[in-house]
Amino acid sequence: MKLTIKEIAELAGVSITTVSQILNNKGSRFSEKTRRRVLDIVEEYQYKPDFFASNLINRHSKTIGMIVPDVTDFFFSKVIEGVETYLNPLGYMILLCNSKHSHEQEKRYIDELRHRSVDGILLATPNVMPEEYRFSAEGKKVPMILMDRGINQRDEGKLIVKEYEGAYRAMSHLIAQGHRKIGMLRETTRYYQLTERITAYHHALKDHHIELGTEYVQIGDLSISGGYQAAKKLLAETNDVTAIFCGNDEMAIGAYHAISETGKRIPEDISVVGFDGLEITEYMVPSLTTVRQPSFDIGFYAAKFLVDAIDNPNMKIPNKIFESELIVRESTKGVDSVYKSV
Repeated sequence: MKLTIKEIAELAGVSITTVSQILNNKGSRFSEKTRRRVLDIVEEYQYKPDFFASNLINRHSKTIGMIVPDVTDFFFSKVIEGVETYLNPLGYMILLCNSKHSHEQEKRYIDELRHRSVDGILLATPNVMPEEYRFSAEGKKVPMILMDRGINQRDEGKLIVKEYEGAYRAMSHLIAQGHRKIGMLRETTRYYQLTERITAYHHALKDHHIELGTEYVQIGDLSISGGYQAAKKLLAETNDVTAIFCGNDEMAIGAYHAISETGKRIPEDISVVGFDGLEITEYMVPSLTTVRQPSFDIGFYAAKFLVDAIDNPNMKIPNKIFESELIVRESTKGVDSVYKSV
């Protein structure tokens, strides 16, 4: 038997307004006895609110729109997990959209989500978004939190990872092991621009007076196949590379396969370092040295900031800076042993 809020009020002997306020955690002025009577009826009949009906009353749909560049990307799957972990206990549902890195698709999704009356939007984007896409057609602001590495200028709500510091530590680790011929696998222009990681690569080489040709940097998609193709090209164009710094962990997985095809071994012949700290990297053979960034926490705090913006429209949203961490495992080795194995 499915009760209406009116029937719950009649059974409890209270008004519809009282039931509504108790169900929406706004019933602090009511006695514990009244609250308990209402909640016991709700539990007995397993009442679930009609969110579409409550939307008309409270102007909240309890629905969040989330747009990501690639739902199959391991990094974003962890970000989504963090978002769900924060939102689910609060009764929010997520409408997940896959933009496939398309700027036009992002804008279409934003328009569509607003028409569906979502309470707010989480947007992971590699693009600079036009200012008008922060507002609805009626001029009413729709709360939006960006996960964009800070490329969209704003004073609040920035979620920034110390990527440069993590990448520089990774390069310093390789150089301290004696590596001088260090290649890098970076992204194509269709993806997130890994500016901080690339800059750290070049700065570390310069700071240690290491000069390398452009053939030591190869591009590919930020995926396993992209890493495989980029690593194959790197190994074909350089015959002395002893270490590879990969733009992300998925590229590193692809690099493992490309290195194996040449008959070389990791780390005896070539050391490999990734970036992201995906869980799978601990179980690779050999386990991957990588720079961990807190993808789960990024999603968790993005969701928290969005709910805060929904509940308190005039509140200034804080910025959040996340540390990165070099995790040294079995895929890196000193260069002296590299030379001895040749």
